[in-house]
Amino acid sequence: MERRTFRLGKGDALVIVDLQRDFLPGGALPVPLGDQVVPVMNVYIRLFRERELPVIATRDWHPPDHCSFRDQGGLWPPHCVQGTPGAEFAEDLDLPEDAIVISKATRSDEEAYSGFQGTALDERLRKLGVRRLFVGGLATDYCVLSTVKDALALGYEVCLLKDAIRAVNVQPGDGERAEKEMESLGAVSVTLEDLTGG
Repeated sequence: MERRTFRLGKGDALVIVDLQRDFLPGGALPVPLGDQVVPVMNVYIRLFRERELPVIATRDWHPPDHCSFRDQGGLWPPHCVQGTPGAEFAEDLDLPEDAIVISKATRSDEEAYSGFQGTALDERLRKLGVRRLFVGGLATDYCVLSTVKDALALGYEVCLLKDAIRAVNVQPGDGERAEKEMESLGAVSVTLEDLTGG
């Protein structure tokens, strides 16, 4: 089967989902092999910067008593608490100074897996004339899945960066199921090779 190539151009944007220290090995809520995403994402960042295309980074930015934490009856250990080292972006992530940072789940009583939920992300993208999103980050089966689903529902074309995502896999196979769900809804899976022809 002939490999597709994708030309980046006006209307495209890179969306980096939650590449934060707490989601990397050693963090409060580590995604297995999550650190492997960082060097691959750095190449995507470089490709988008070379073409002067927008780079967006979403982040969990939780208050200390966030409803998703186990102490508050939620599913997860405390993570990505506002202003803590764990909430910072991955140390080795080459995030440009002019990257658009989108903070989500900033209120105690509101969970938000999607970068669009309760944020100005859609408004910012439309002002920039963005029509197609290239989405990667952590975790495939939670925040990447929710962000991609919302993007598709809002009418964006979505390319899923298959080589720059990793899953939590609370249940075995969650990541694969999430990828299939995104593809069934219209997302197209791509890798660096598809963009560089390498």
